[in-house]
Amino acid sequence: MHYMTVTWDQLHRDGRTLSETLMRLSTERGTPWAGIVAVTRGGLIPAAIVAREIGCRLIESVSVAAYDEESLGEPVVLKPPTAAGDGSNYLIIDDLVDTGTTAKLVRKILPNAYFACLYAKPAGAGIADTYVLDVPQDTWILFPWDTAPQFIPPLVKQSQQG
Repeated sequence: MHYMTVTWDQLHRDGRTLSETLMRLSTERGTPWAGIVAVTRGGLIPAAIVAREIGCRLIESVSVAAYDEESLGEPVVLKPPTAAGDGSNYLIIDDLVDTGTTAKLVRKILPNAYFACLYAKPAGAGIADTYVLDVPQDTWILFPWDTAPQFIPPLVKQSQQG
């Protein structure tokens, strides 16, 4: 297993990049997005960034539990996105599509929504309509809400201790 740390700055930059793509798509379609469905919990902050950038005020959520720390389980819908109907003209926003298990479940609930996320692993990338960055399947992403800054001794100090 490899790890990739995403900082708040990187997350915000990637959220703005995703927003640019979604704005361009909205212009091409000739209609603004009706609303956003954030996939909780990981999609909440990316959805807030996208909502701000594209000027969307209607944000719904779908709560799906699939992970327990680093292990994947069967996804369970804890709260459906009632206000979004079948998803017509809605964006689904998540932080990551990994194996695609959660994304498939959300797509069943919102079959007409457009699924966008920041990061995609190969096993789930085909389920997303768009994403910002490819991530290797064997990489666990450490999001800023999962980590805390801490002091790391310089390498020279680490080699003197060992």
